[in-house]
Amino acid sequence: MARDYYQVLGVERNASEDEIKKAFRHKAKQHHPDANPDNPAAEARFKEVNEAYEILSDEEKRSAYDRFGENWRHYQENPFGGAGGQVRMDDMSEIFETIFGGGGRQRRGSGGFGGFRTNAAHPRPGENIEQELGISLREAYEGTQRIISKDGRDITVQIPRGAATGTRVRLAGEGYPGAYGGPAGNLYLIVRVGDDPLFERKDDDIFVDIKVDAFIAMLGGEVEVPTLTRPVRMKIRPGTQAGQKLRMTGKGMPKLRTDKAYGDLYARVMITVPENLSPAQRDLAEKLRDSLG
Repeated sequence: MARDYYQVLGVERNASEDEIKKAFRHKAKQHHPDANPDNPAAEARFKEVNEAYEILSDEEKRSAYDRFGENWRHYQENPFGGAGGQVRMDDMSEIFETIFGGGGRQRRGSGGFGGFRTNAAHPRPGENIEQELGISLREAYEGTQRIISKDGRDITVQIPRGAATGTRVRLAGEGYPGAYGGPAGNLYLIVRVGDDPLFERKDDDIFVDIKVDAFIAMLGGEVEVPTLTRPVRMKIRPGTQAGQKLRMTGKGMPKLRTDKAYGDLYARVMITVPENLSPAQRDLAEKLRDSLG
């Protein structure tokens, strides 16, 4: 006895299009032969899942299946055959409405009463798959590779320089298989860039906090600033204030899929003061304070 297509996908008969699609993705992944190399029944089960989805995802075929059950193909090929070949003429329009959706895909040919039959099953592309892939900020800066395993194969994936959270990397033909000879879907790796303990990223710009002692902030000088490659020296102007952002052009993230364009790095000034003063130093600091009014 033919299986109930709704039972095959594990959905209710009033399931929505989205519910049917979600159930198909789950069942196809569960019963794919490559995922069940030791189960000879997996391939047959996988084909059954694809057949159920091919019918229930098509509005016209689903309508015919809901009306005629496992005999729906017979009515689609010979809608006026019926039981004993007797169908009242006033039922013809209703049957056409049910099977063809009000004059849908039909053409003249040799099958059925009056020479009407439906088109043969057409190739259907496979569903796409999306999978999250985590990388570090430094890997996003330099570009990196990942090796993923799929269907018993190792696939090397190149993550481009400048990738950000949400960047999509496409692997063509690595999604769910198509039906009736249709092409396989694609696998999309969705990049997620993790937080860095030192740097903060905003688009293509990088922000980093730097400590500047009070005397350099007042009198000017140089400090060392970390970047995603190597530390660089930056000049500090006299009178620099706490919280001020000092820009270093071209020291940020590489712009995605470009050769030489970079964002900027912003060094946020954090002024530090001595913690332990000797009596003499404290006396000098008080005199300086008083002289500054």
